[in-house]
Amino acid sequence: MSRTAAAEGAELAAALRRAGLTDVDDSGLARALYSSDGSLYRVLPRAVVRPRHPDELAGVLEVCRELGVPLTARGAGTSIAGNAVGAGVVVDTSRHLTRVRAIDPEAQTATVDPGVVQAALQAAVRPHGLRFGPDPSTHNRCTVGGMIGNNACGSRALGYGRTSDNVVGLDVVTGGGERLRLGTADVATPVVLERLRELVAGDLAAIRTELGRFGRQVSGYSLEHLLPERGFDVARALVGSEGTLALVLGATVRLVEDAPCRGLVVLGYPSMAEAADATPGLLSHGPTAVEGLDERIVQRLRDVPAAAVPELPAGAGWLIVELTGDTVAEVEARARGVLADAGAVDSLVVTDVARAAAIWRIREDGAGLAARTSDGRPAHAGWEDAAVPVERLGTYLREFEALLVEHDLQGVPYGHFGDGCVHVRIDFPFGREPDRGRAAYRAFVTDAAALVARHGGSISGEHGDGRARSELLTTMYSGRVLSLFERVKAVFDPDDVLNPGVLVRPAPVDADVRVADAPLLRTGLALAYPHDGGDFSNAVHRCTGVGKCRADLTDSGGVMCPSFVATREEKDSTRGRARVLQEMLAPGGPVEGWRSPEVHEALDLCLSCKGCARDCPTGVDMAAYKSEVLHQSHRRRIRPRSHYVLGRLPFWSDLAARTPTLANGFMRSKLGGRLAKWTAGVDQRRSLPAFAPQTFRAGWAARPAATHDGPPVALWVDSFTDHFAPAVAHAAVAVLEDAGYRVQVPGADTCCGLTWITTGQLDAARRVVGSTVAALAPLAAAGVPIAGVEPSCTAVLRGEAKDLVPGAEAEAVAAATRTLAELLTATPGWRPPDLGGLPVVAQPHCHHHAVMGWTPDETLLRDAGATVQRLGGCCGLAGNWGVEKGHHDVSVAIAEHQLLPAVRDLPDDGVVLADGFSCRTQLDDLAGSRGLHLAELLARHLAR
Repeated sequence: MSRTAAAEGAELAAALRRAGLTDVDDSGLARALYSSDGSLYRVLPRAVVRPRHPDELAGVLEVCRELGVPLTARGAGTSIAGNAVGAGVVVDTSRHLTRVRAIDPEAQTATVDPGVVQAALQAAVRPHGLRFGPDPSTHNRCTVGGMIGNNACGSRALGYGRTSDNVVGLDVVTGGGERLRLGTADVATPVVLERLRELVAGDLAAIRTELGRFGRQVSGYSLEHLLPERGFDVARALVGSEGTLALVLGATVRLVEDAPCRGLVVLGYPSMAEAADATPGLLSHGPTAVEGLDERIVQRLRDVPAAAVPELPAGAGWLIVELTGDTVAEVEARARGVLADAGAVDSLVVTDVARAAAIWRIREDGAGLAARTSDGRPAHAGWEDAAVPVERLGTYLREFEALLVEHDLQGVPYGHFGDGCVHVRIDFPFGREPDRGRAAYRAFVTDAAALVARHGGSISGEHGDGRARSELLTTMYSGRVLSLFERVKAVFDPDDVLNPGVLVRPAPVDADVRVADAPLLRTGLALAYPHDGGDFSNAVHRCTGVGKCRADLTDSGGVMCPSFVATREEKDSTRGRARVLQEMLAPGGPVEGWRSPEVHEALDLCLSCKGCARDCPTGVDMAAYKSEVLHQSHRRRIRPRSHYVLGRLPFWSDLAARTPTLANGFMRSKLGGRLAKWTAGVDQRRSLPAFAPQTFRAGWAARPAATHDGPPVALWVDSFTDHFAPAVAHAAVAVLEDAGYRVQVPGADTCCGLTWITTGQLDAARRVVGSTVAALAPLAAAGVPIAGVEPSCTAVLRGEAKDLVPGAEAEAVAAATRTLAELLTATPGWRPPDLGGLPVVAQPHCHHHAVMGWTPDETLLRDAGATVQRLGGCCGLAGNWGVEKGHHDVSVAIAEHQLLPAVRDLPDDGVVLADGFSCRTQLDDLAGSRGLHLAELLARHLAR
């Protein structure tokens, strides 16, 4: 960052603090975190403000007006059009302005702060049998203020309307500094509204003929709400103005009664276009949603590791039709009516809540899943959510697909077919052909806008115009209407302070495109990044900013992102970390190089849990990126102490195994324990796990050889199990032998190298993993299954090993490696011991969830009769991370999110299931409760 930019930022931050604003940040880290939203665009702000009270928004605006600095309002930063980035001050309302101020069940309204997450509002009003109607796919992280800015709609707008249909009143401050409380019974008419009424009166004909022609026309300003026959509703007119006219300080929104029962009719068609053709004929049945998708997006879900893909009817294009009713029988009766009119080749009626949620998840993850084409190339937003009248949708889709072919591009369309709205991400050649990427982008969106206009549509159907489409408004509107937009902007924001470059006097669509400026990085890397063409830049740009990592996914079994759930800080989200890494590669920004403090601050609280590798729909693997950063930062340099001790724990464990009693005695002594923790970089509040008196391998060597002739299985015993938990391996032997297997144990030198990987010692990790792969490859070649008992280590063989030592041997070992549950549930004739009625609280290891998937374990336990409470999230220890100095408090906060409360509520006869050594260690440390490995649980009940 130049001295001038730094000085300007410091001056601005000082002025904001003098105005009484306390949460002001002009650091390079903050500027990097907020340089982009969910769009293609990168614009570095000068400062970030996170107001603690709605009135502080007016204070920020006053400073910006005095200094002539642009101001951009931001909620969750999921904007796909680039309307939440700006070159001056970015105001983040999502950190502190999160109150539901009041709920009026009789009036069916709620009054909220702008930073309230939509799902939080839903949770607050649910006890009253009410809901907020609009339901974007980002509902678990988008803010109500952001929904107002974009006039968000979502899947259920068909049944409940757009955000503008559900706003009763707004408390705003205009760009000119005037406070308006819209929707109240104020007698006096503010000057700004008198001038606005005069403007509208002079252009009634243009407003009536060009605006508000169909439901999803959200491009431009929604001035149709100001028509005399519509009651001059200024609050509704401001919805969708994208923060260019006024700042929302609070909102009163309309609530609707929630239906007691919901069901889905899933309809299969030969193609997506034919599904679109059928859509108008289904609307008379009053569905709350009609969503469209095709086989391309479903295949993308199948490509996600450990993903569970729900059953869908036959076909290559599908409609998901949601129906509501007072009873399941009523929903099923309505479903029969839909089926009669559908003309589908196959169908499926779903009234089970869990099955319906799994199907909805495909649609909700669409923006992320569609971020890669069928051949793995990055696909980008930019032309994202055009809409046409629903009766034109099938024809439009066919012509749109033809336009993609004409421009030699690919995309994965899907969308809100009941409203005629189509989402798509397209493989614009920004990285492949940087010399023509911008030109190709501009050429396509220009032609696409013309196509939408020919069908009487809107270039934006719910996400707003932003930087991506404001320049294209000329294809939709006459010069008279565009002039009216400019005059309205001048009334509300005469100094053009609020979000300049959006809607009025727009920035070029191909300016400030982040990926167009990102250089390739393919040399000198430690990891291979095979799914990203060997390019680290391509890998970190997988993050498109959809922000699913900002949601709390734990109730549905998700893991990503445990540190953000604990801290609520953008830097601790997967997206925040990816943005900083993207800025590290970007020219002219505040983040410079692998060793920059911004990079290491952003990655410090990354647990390397790999939750994002499974839960992020774009396939971000922040654990791998962190390993690469640590490798590049510390290669041939002095490392932190913890890297030498915890990062090489298997080596030290081998030494301790020679005299475990002496090692344990030293660590249990007051002085020895403090010294050991200091040397290892361990927080003094942590305990140190004891070395086993005898390793599993030592005990196995003394065991008589097996004599029965069952099929062989190789029990791969990792360093953690061998040195700290040999009882787990002994239990696994008992269970496998009970299942008829002849157990053999590979040689001692078969460490997975995980501790070297997580601390970025990747050259050493490659040697360790290479040796293990070489030792296990003959077993894999002979068709012997390899059973792992420690999930994190098993995950290395299934994942990182192929990246560190690519080749046929690593692929064969990965294919042969199984978890215990995977092996047992696939064993012909094997039945689990009876666990009837046993309460089980299960904490799946993060790597287990991310790489292998925990479904076989859950199936095994339920088949055995156990009552299973599966926890989401992370235990909070995550190997060496949670014990390291500086991480203790966040580690405990993560454990308190689900794990520790569940353990405290567990009945006396219940058990805590935790296959991961880290998870069991966390339980020992924080709950004084011993967790059981699945092998131990099954072995306990074999005799019964």
